[in-house]
Amino acid sequence: MSKPLLQLAALGLLGFSLWKVGSFFFIPLLFLAFKIAFVVGIVLFAVWLFKRNDGKKASDDSETGAA
Repeated sequence: MSKPLLQLAALGLLGFSLWKVGSFFFIPLLFLAFKIAFVVGIVLFAVWLFKRNDGKKASDDSETGAA
């Protein structure tokens, strides 16, 4: 009866230690990935916004006959 209990305790200790080590390394990497994704999203949004405004300006210029 003590062997399954000791195996369960060892597995719990191993899981706890892996969680602590993983959180020390992976949580900052996760935040870094979110920051990078946020910056890329802002850049893509700005490109989309400027292209949309340029498209409207080009169509307005062609309608008025401006060169």
